[in-house]
Amino acid sequence: MFLLAAGLIGFYVAWRYVWRLKLGLMAKAVLSVAVLIVAEHQWLVSQVAGTMASPESPRWLIIGFGVAYGALILLACFLLIRDVLGGLLYLVSRPVGSRLLAAHKLPHFMAVSALTLGAWGTSQAVRVPDIRRMELPVAGLAAEFDGYRIVHLTDLHVSRLLDRPWLDAVVDQANALNPDLILISGDLVDGTPSTRANDIPPLGRLAAKDGVYAVAGNHEYYAAYSQWIEVFRRLGITVLENEYTVIREGAGELVIAGVPDQVGSRYGQIGPDVAKALAGRPQGVPVILMDHRPGNARSNRAQGVDLQLSGHTHGGHIRGFDLLVARFNAGFVSGLYDVDGMSLYVSNGAGLWPGFPQRIGRPSEITEITLRRRS
Repeated sequence: MFLLAAGLIGFYVAWRYVWRLKLGLMAKAVLSVAVLIVAEHQWLVSQVAGTMASPESPRWLIIGFGVAYGALILLACFLLIRDVLGGLLYLVSRPVGSRLLAAHKLPHFMAVSALTLGAWGTSQAVRVPDIRRMELPVAGLAAEFDGYRIVHLTDLHVSRLLDRPWLDAVVDQANALNPDLILISGDLVDGTPSTRANDIPPLGRLAAKDGVYAVAGNHEYYAAYSQWIEVFRRLGITVLENEYTVIREGAGELVIAGVPDQVGSRYGQIGPDVAKALAGRPQGVPVILMDHRPGNARSNRAQGVDLQLSGHTHGGHIRGFDLLVARFNAGFVSGLYDVDGMSLYVSNGAGLWPGFPQRIGRPSEITEITLRRRS
């Protein structure tokens, strides 16, 4: 389905832009093939270097395809808006609609704008994220935890694109906050432990007073789930697989729970079970749950969760596209939501999948959450 959709986008741009250029037949054919290569580059690269989830081509090539693919997607959107608007105007006034559809300079302006935005979006995707700070009230929070600080990381996607220097900088940013706790809600890596062996050691430097906890996202399953879990644990990260732990501050308690991603069952691995994760927890103690996907928020709230931390959506990548991404995630895509009295925070993520390195209006983030008592 993904390959088909990408191919249709490529054909559409070739049909509505390339074949209307004042060029010779051979030049149009060559440009059209180039457009289709960009449209299907994830699959083409996976045939020779890595997988679609983890392209193992040189970083400069990933960045180049990222710029070109972003520009292609944006140009397709611009052309579609032009065509739809032109068609509607044509129904009202044929001359007006025809002028818009036949305008010669407008498509070139769209192409230049798409390429500029594509380059900007890629530059924003590979930058070291800024800190986003917030205070979240939690019902039943003990006085000892008022002011407790959590650094939330998600969607690191350590890869050939976001490699060791980038991860070193992210870890430095997180540690500089001197948090009480670090929580990582999935998609830490892309690729296998062997391909990422030189990139992931900085994860072992993450430090917080009460430890570093994580859950698996869908990308952990695309390579070597069980191997990755062992690697994370050797790096000092406690991976919660349908289980919880209790953090204590004086007489106060706080439950930290985690579930793996729902794609696990498709790979014959462990999947999410919130009831199991919370079984036997101390009653009356607030529960913070890490669930990679935000779409499960309402059912998680029904199980007694007070605060859910998620990622997965990358904030929708591009403002406007987030409306579409939200539809596949129960309406949750970026920021803070109230879900039947539970706070759900969906982070834009620190990184993203190297197959679509675009961020426009949805910046990456390292989130510092300060817990407050809810009156």
